[in-house]
Amino acid sequence: MSQSVSRWLQQDSELLWHPYSSLTEPSPVRLVRGASGVRLQLDDGAGGVVEAIDAMSSWWCMIHGYRNPVLDAALHSQIDRFSHVMFGGLTHEPAIRLAERLVEITPEPLRHVFFCDSGSVSVEVAIKLALQYQVARGHNGRTRMLTVRGGYHGDTFAPMSVCDPVNGMHSLFTGALKEQVFGPQPPSGFDRPADDPELVVWAAAMASVAARHRDEVAAIIVEPVLQGAGGMYPYSPACLRVLRELADEHGFLLILDEIATGFGRTGTLFGSEHAGIDPDILCVGKALTGGYLSLAAMLCTTDVAHTVSSGPGGALMHGPTFMANPLACAVALASIDLLLSQDWATRVGEISRGLAAGLAPAAELPGVKDVRVLGAVGVVQLAGPVDLPRMTDAVLRRGVWVRPFRDLVYTMPPYVCSDDEVATIGAAITEAIAEGN
Repeated sequence: MSQSVSRWLQQDSELLWHPYSSLTEPSPVRLVRGASGVRLQLDDGAGGVVEAIDAMSSWWCMIHGYRNPVLDAALHSQIDRFSHVMFGGLTHEPAIRLAERLVEITPEPLRHVFFCDSGSVSVEVAIKLALQYQVARGHNGRTRMLTVRGGYHGDTFAPMSVCDPVNGMHSLFTGALKEQVFGPQPPSGFDRPADDPELVVWAAAMASVAARHRDEVAAIIVEPVLQGAGGMYPYSPACLRVLRELADEHGFLLILDEIATGFGRTGTLFGSEHAGIDPDILCVGKALTGGYLSLAAMLCTTDVAHTVSSGPGGALMHGPTFMANPLACAVALASIDLLLSQDWATRVGEISRGLAAGLAPAAELPGVKDVRVLGAVGVVQLAGPVDLPRMTDAVLRRGVWVRPFRDLVYTMPPYVCSDDEVATIGAAITEAIAEGN
């Protein structure tokens, strides 16, 4: 390892806390020298560079790849005007245009937009909005969220409280978090019909939970059709229709967390479209800016917005410093326009078929529990925990970057991956698992 690289990595280990990592026993990290298209340039430790396909889209957000000329140009254009202004008492064209576009492409009832710094914050705002809505309607006792087991909604306190309380990443905080209402996890499998026996049993259980807690619950919150960081777990769109009916029956709001599923990842522009239902509140983030800057949004219906605005306080009680940052809004608008200017649905379908073909052989390997693909998401679930350093190294030797977690080796590749690159991703994961078993 060259002296300069060694120094940077030493400084990193002494100074920086990485996600879900120990400071005293950190996981290995690799120094990025550059990135272009779908490839990372990683320092090889000897003064050279190793290229690897980023099969993670930088945690699911870099859908157009790195150094995309359209997105680069949007940022250059905006920074020549101004990079940031406060959103209290001021506004600007990028925020207005982005809000118009989001209202245009999201489900019809959603007419109002609140910009946030990150996906987790958008969930915070959505939960806060639901609570204010119920207070404005005179239901002061409705202070809890109803959700399902297996979900993940972020790492700040309100989102942590609606993540799986037992098998999720936040069980350490039990007792400190708001105690929410949890129903059973939906039956696995995207293709289950509404009359599937297991789904019928699940629906009855959810109806029972909703009825028991009808006077306590303000809203239902779920990730539509794919639970992300909770386990990359697909479930039937019919379950969303059940939840929409329960919300309507009991006067709950329905919040859909589309931070991971939005902008085409599951094969429709938004996950809710698989079910043909509309939420009252929607959260989007991650791919919103094409991975360039942190930005998220919460959208809601006119009923929700006007009810809260006429209630106690007369306002939504939230206001981040970097809310509606002009640079982020400009690149987000460019990213959405770029996505919609292409036949993205066909491309996601091609990626889906490529991942299915590439990962299928892994199903026959010892130690593999399941292989599943939904849209541009491919997952190999092992029978036990992943050896993270070994698996990362094994896949990287085959020219692909992944970041496994728990018992999952998975990929969410950029939409601009070629068929050959998708095939390389599938083969690298399959071969690395075979090597380890």
